[in-house]
Amino acid sequence: RVLQVRANADTLEDARTARRFGAEGIGLCRTEHMLFGADRIATMRELILSATAEERSRALAKMCPYQKKDLVDIFTAMDGLPVTVRTLDPPLHEFLPHEELHIRGLAEAMGLTVEQVSLRISALRESNPMMGMRGVRLSIVQRELVRMQFRAILEACLEVSKAGVSVRPEILIPFVITKKELDLMRDELDAVVKETLEKNGAGTLPYDLTFGAMIELPRATLRAGELAGTAQFFSFGTNDLTQSTLGLSRDDSARFIDPYVRDGIFSKDPFQSIDTVGVGELVRLAADRGREARKDLALGVCGEHGGDPESIKFFNDVGL
Repeated sequence: RVLQVRANADTLEDARTARRFGAEGIGLCRTEHMLFGADRIATMRELILSATAEERSRALAKMCPYQKKDLVDIFTAMDGLPVTVRTLDPPLHEFLPHEELHIRGLAEAMGLTVEQVSLRISALRESNPMMGMRGVRLSIVQRELVRMQFRAILEACLEVSKAGVSVRPEILIPFVITKKELDLMRDELDAVVKETLEKNGAGTLPYDLTFGAMIELPRATLRAGELAGTAQFFSFGTNDLTQSTLGLSRDDSARFIDPYVRDGIFSKDPFQSIDTVGVGELVRLAADRGREARKDLALGVCGEHGGDPESIKFFNDVGL
């Protein structure tokens, strides 16, 4: 067997369960899921609604320990196995309330008027949020947010390393379309590495840190050779890659997928089994171009297709 099987895990319990069932690591740890808890989302909302740099700094200072603690737990549970940590992916509006009662409660908690909170929510609302300010785009616009996440990852790794845990962190940047985006994120990461080492009186990181790109847009597959100049691994996000390649909304296509399958337009629902001649061809192209540029490029896949036997066979044939 060549393919390794990892798990999606965002909590300590997820990580323990994954290990118990034989997972060979964590292939996707979604950091946003650490911020949706009732005791934490208030701080995320405080960050989003901050009007000054000082207010944002205070909110981030509260958030970093949350992320660090969760990562310490996950790294410890996965001792000796790789853990792929993805930086924030969803658009900010997903963290904000939309019902009047909850908007009123948030306004009272922050000492703002309902109108002020409503205006901020309206300003963040996008016509097509899945193609809007999310993933790496959010990290570029909100640099202090991704720096906080990098800091939490690095400090968590240092803490568990000192405790004797063998940690293998992999940082994954989502929704990338250009090498420049990756280069900017790598520069931010390197700056936080330097800062963290100085703060802890260390000369070098006591563990290997790898940096990769999530490939989920057609342009990223076409420019995979360039991306591999910075990325040490690719993780194919085939859910979004299917949406963006076929022009289908995963949430809205259910109304016509069955007729499409019945009439032979699709052999199967493309969100359940990968479209090998369309989406799959882009995966194959990106794998080939990426490995031409970087011989040791690691390739993986995350998404619903990772649980489909026919899709797995295709991914194995491609060399993931």
